[in-house]
Amino acid sequence: MSLTVDDRLLERARAGEVDDDAFVACVRDSLPYAWEVIGGVVGRMRTGGTGFADNQTPPPDEAARGQLLRVLASDAMRGALERHFGVRLAFQNCHRVAAFDPSVPGSTERHATFVSPRAQLLNQSPELVDC
Repeated sequence: MSLTVDDRLLERARAGEVDDDAFVACVRDSLPYAWEVIGGVVGRMRTGGTGFADNQTPPPDEAARGQLLRVLASDAMRGALERHFGVRLAFQNCHRVAAFDPSVPGSTERHATFVSPRAQLLNQSPELVDC
């Protein structure tokens, strides 16, 4: 299961739309490792001055890896986190999460380069075969 949803939030969802704040809180509480990695990347992006930061540290275990895969593979979760943090997220392999500040000149081009087939191929290594 991707998220641990409490009964109150589930009832709100059954009754109608759920706001981003409630959904983001559910993601944060359900996927703490993914939240920590993405929050860290966003924090480094904001303080780095380039409008870009990424994470290249592999997860400590398969459960943590699964959290990153789930949060970034879900359009709903990824979109909510992008809106919450005001960034564009990208993902390579099993752990390389990147954040881009859309207000920084050149960010669109840098994102396009990061998500290109060429970048994906150049980011391969034998230890990532089964990630």
